Amino acid sequence: MSRTFLANRRRFLTLAGVAASTVPLSGCDVLDGVLSGDSAVRKTLASANSLSYRVQRLLAGDRLAPEFSATEIRQGQRPNGSTDPNGADYLALKATAFATYRLPVTGLVDKPLDLGLDEIRAMPARTQITRHDCVEGWSCIAKWTGVPLAAILDQAKVRPEARYVVFRCYDAMDIGLGGPTPYYESIDLLDARHPQTILAYGCNDAALSVANGAPLRVRVERQLGYKMAKYIKSIELAATLVPYGGGKGGFWEDVGYDWYGGI
Repeated sequence: MSRTFLANRRRFLTLAGVAASTVPLSGCDVLDGVLSGDSAVRKTLASANSLSYRVQRLLAGDRLAPEFSATEIRQGQRPNGSTDPNGADYLALKATAFATYRLPVTGLVDKPLDLGLDEIRAMPARTQITRHDCVEGWSCIAKWTGVPLAAILDQAKVRPEARYVVFRCYDAMDIGLGGPTPYYESIDLLDARHPQTILAYGCNDAALSVANGAPLRVRVERQLGYKMAKYIKSIELAATLVPYGGGKGGFWEDVGYDWYGGI
């Protein structure tokens, strides 16, 4: 993927994405009164984004994201977004070096889970050296180690009606739209079961740092960095994204980013 293509895509997201919604997500939002209800503008934008999603899915298929050699790791993983959550619940976990961390997996599953970090680390792991592409225009190659998300989903026994995996996070973002808002993100089950989608607890042969999302962050290697939620608090399987946040599927999506941030 060329830097020129990525730059052009980011420019498009900046100029046009604020008005966007996606057909896979049902729901309704008001943006200065223009996109409310069944407006023609809203329908046109939703149709365009649905087409983008389908085309990217067709092009991506089952392919793997590029992987690199260790010699191509030239720096530590650059932190992005939140780098040091200050909520009381997260600070309490950090004070114990995350020994008391538990990961609930709930929603549309037959076997809800409540996993400790040691249990997660004891599961079969995957290590991959991949490139993180940020919507801001920079990229960084790093080695990630974690458990394939598919293994967690298999343990939880996902119900047939589930379509999405929703990540709730310990951090909150404040971009001047009414105060700090808890971060959340979502992916569909196709990406959730992709072999390179992992819950990472290690980076560059060390424990995942706080700045990069400790104790767990998701890696969705075929999408842009904002899809890779950090500080994961819980995982929920859902049939619709309407009940979460603004109903668009993620913190940044609620303010205009594409839900499917494919690269």
